Amino acid sequence: MRYLPLTDADRAQMLSRIGVKHSDDLFTDVPAAARLKGPIDLPKHMGEIEVERHMTKLAAKNVSANDAAFFLGAGAYRHHVPASVDHLIQRSEFLTSYTPYQPEIAQGTLQYLFEFQTQVALLTGMEVANASLYDGSTAAAEGVLMAARVTGKKRVVLSGNLHPQYADVIATTARTSGLTVVTGEPAPGQPEKAGALIDDQTACVVVQNPDFFGGLQDLSPVSKAAAAKGALTIAVVTEIVSLGAVTPPGEMGADIVAAEGQSIGNALNFGGPYVGLFAARQKFVRQMPGRLTGQTKDADGRRGFVLTLSTREQHIRRDKATSNICTNSGLCTLAFTIHLALLGEDGFRRLAMLNHERAMATANRLSKIPGVKLETKEFFNEFTLRLNKPAADVVDNLAGEKIVAGLPVSRLRPDAKWAENLLVVAATEMTTDLDIERFAAALTEELK
Repeated sequence: MRYLPLTDADRAQMLSRIGVKHSDDLFTDVPAAARLKGPIDLPKHMGEIEVERHMTKLAAKNVSANDAAFFLGAGAYRHHVPASVDHLIQRSEFLTSYTPYQPEIAQGTLQYLFEFQTQVALLTGMEVANASLYDGSTAAAEGVLMAARVTGKKRVVLSGNLHPQYADVIATTARTSGLTVVTGEPAPGQPEKAGALIDDQTACVVVQNPDFFGGLQDLSPVSKAAAAKGALTIAVVTEIVSLGAVTPPGEMGADIVAAEGQSIGNALNFGGPYVGLFAARQKFVRQMPGRLTGQTKDADGRRGFVLTLSTREQHIRRDKATSNICTNSGLCTLAFTIHLALLGEDGFRRLAMLNHERAMATANRLSKIPGVKLETKEFFNEFTLRLNKPAADVVDNLAGEKIVAGLPVSRLRPDAKWAENLLVVAATEMTTDLDIERFAAALTEELK
């Protein structure tokens, strides 16, 4: 037991001290179905060289987005990240700094967090933004908890067109927080209908734009319906580049915006780490999770930066805290800030328009194939196709030709018969004409 120095007597003493009989009692909050029944099927012991060889073989099975015609999106997108972004974030003063626990000597960290907040507020059309969260899904869950605190209500309405994984994270959070979740029916390519589910007991309605199926929505009717019932509107944005071309949520009446910032400055990275964006109206600032960086002047009149608001349980009493968030994804935040600063407003808008153009070209080409129907009529850089056969089979078969054809909706909604033939396809500035033609040719053969 080289790395487990505790004896049985040590463990018994610790368990007795905290008042439980067995270590399994420490995991009673974890559902039995989620617990392992036995040890993980891994080799018991390998030397360092053997481990390296084994991991190299496993890694070789992966297909990088750069090695395939890539049309996968659904919350994580392949965009070009300038080399200067990685170069700058790897400077030691950025790479080794984690979080401003001693803010008076972390002026550089606080300054880029302040710039980041300014960027997020401008992008989302909101009045105030925090210094980031883990990712988009947990930001959405934090938004729901915030809405419950603000309104004092316990009912949460989720759009049927909300990303299923975001809905799952919210449902898990709600279950442990005494909230009730009501979810609308998915409607690919249809106007948002969540407003009809809002009643006087509703704390918030969570809607997404562009939605999970890629459809563009006018959130104004939902926001008005929510306001009429004393509920808040939480707008989710999984593709932040869309805000270079699409009306920001703040201008459509959103009270809280939860978004994923991966598209700017952060590569796909096989699923993370990513960076959650969170913005709200000024009047709700004291209920915001995480922390807020502000600008001030020191005793000599020089510009400086401070942690204006930090209501995390690491800083204040747990019963007064707005969250137990332990990180602000600082390096990912910095990458976002640098990339967006390099683009500037005009560059960001041009990037958005290029994404839309590539998606239009892809949709126009694929929708001409027999056996393919375009379900999403108005979209940004992502849309849903209905195929004449199960989409999961098509994706698996095309993967063998190094074409990542998109996301079969059935992968996230496995029990839904309506989802079986639906395929969510994304195109970005990285999508070439050759990629589109390869995809079209392979899909044509597959659907014959």
